[in-house]
Amino acid sequence: MAKWGEGDPRWIVEERADATNVNNWHWTERDATNWSSDKLKSLLLGLSVENDEGSCEVTEVSKLEGEASINNRKGKLIFFYEWNLKATWAGKSKSGIKYKGTIEIPNLSDENDMDDLDISISLNKDEPETPLVQLMKSKGAEKIRRALGSYVGFLKTEFTQGMILPTANGVVQLQSNSQSTAKTDKTQISSSSSTAAPVNTGVKIPTCKFSMRETFLTSPADLYRVFVNQEMTQAFTHAVATVDGERGGKFRLLDGNVFGEFTELVPDEKIVMKWRYNNWPCEHYAIITLSFMDRRSETELKVDCRGVPDNDEERTKDGWKRYYFEAIKQTFGYGARLF
Repeated sequence: MAKWGEGDPRWIVEERADATNVNNWHWTERDATNWSSDKLKSLLLGLSVENDEGSCEVTEVSKLEGEASINNRKGKLIFFYEWNLKATWAGKSKSGIKYKGTIEIPNLSDENDMDDLDISISLNKDEPETPLVQLMKSKGAEKIRRALGSYVGFLKTEFTQGMILPTANGVVQLQSNSQSTAKTDKTQISSSSSTAAPVNTGVKIPTCKFSMRETFLTSPADLYRVFVNQEMTQAFTHAVATVDGERGGKFRLLDGNVFGEFTELVPDEKIVMKWRYNNWPCEHYAIITLSFMDRRSETELKVDCRGVPDNDEERTKDGWKRYYFEAIKQTFGYGARLF
């Protein structure tokens, strides 16, 4: 696991222009297969849906066959990817009955639009019939489609950093050879006209903001401590965590999948933090503000999120509901009244 401040070489966003290739004349290619495999797994694993019948979750990506690459020719980025995926989903009815099924996606490629993907969802043999299959075929398939769309977006932002050198005009427009991905090819990289100085080739990320509210049957002081106390954080995440509950203090939890820094702390009232998933573009953080409001016998928590990547909005919302709200209530008993 990388230490704080250490960067993955893929994410270096400053690059000195090669005077022999200032117009990106030469053909260069980067293999994105291994990166894509990891990214697809991270986007699909844990994806969940629920309704009145029960809940379902993607528990395993059992097959990932294919390849991905990016070519740079005269300042144009040409994307190629072709994948055949197979995954496992598990369901649980409200009555506690468990089910298992499969997900097959044979045609994730640059030639197909996301709406044209074949997402086949079925129940394993010998499993009893359940309405949860329809839940997966509707809400589940839609979430899977959005997750795969996120993969394409990340391929064109995260993985391409450093591939484009500045042209004589100082501006390079990303382009694709696929009509299906034309909507996401609006990102532009600007740089200095000088070829002697390092040039920032970072890509701007479309972001969104949203708010969530949740009620906990405890005091603001007790709920506040859950977020800034290392032992309490480890308790509700059920894993080793690092939490320095002071202004400027770092935190890392959920096996390193989430980390950030506390930027403002008002005891029992407010927490402001820089917060990110580990697979977001390097150094990109959302700003999360937690406001604790005393409602006599309970506390209303308002969570304001700014700077979340557009294509990760639903995963971020689901993550906060599942790994924060629900986990805190189950661990500390803040979700049920005791009479």
